[in-house]
Amino acid sequence: MLRDPNLVPLSRQHQHALALCVRIQRASLSSVAELEQWQAEIELSQQIEIELHFQAEEQFIFPEARQFDSMRGVVDDLIAEHALLRQGFAKASAHAMNAADLNHFAQQLTAHIRKEERQLFETMQKCMTVEQLARIGAEVTTALAKAPQVCVAPPRTT
Repeated sequence: MLRDPNLVPLSRQHQHALALCVRIQRASLSSVAELEQWQAEIELSQQIEIELHFQAEEQFIFPEARQFDSMRGVVDDLIAEHALLRQGFAKASAHAMNAADLNHFAQQLTAHIRKEERQLFETMQKCMTVEQLARIGAEVTTALAKAPQVCVAPPRTT
């Protein structure tokens, strides 16, 4: 299903996070220096984009979606996943991840994004009115405007 324009800003950020996950999963993760670089990139991504993204979803998307029985369960799952992912971000910020942790984190984040895109957003587009989606879109756009517009360069080892 074509993504509703009001959800595109979140989907665009999902693409950024998925690209990071793919790059982590393709990396060798064989040296301490490489592990450090990936954790630094995860930390930076969380600081400049992902935390604002999570907050926008928690403040505007999830409450609206929970009003529909068909989305209540997936929203509860996504909220729990945000908490687990925040633990992963904290571990990366503390530079406490090994190669297995990095791969597991990338898999978790990928699965979370896929659930939002394929289950939550698809159902929102089927259940919500054009007006509801437009209101949510305006709120999300305002919230995400606080994110700096930067291009994060990949670590030299990729």
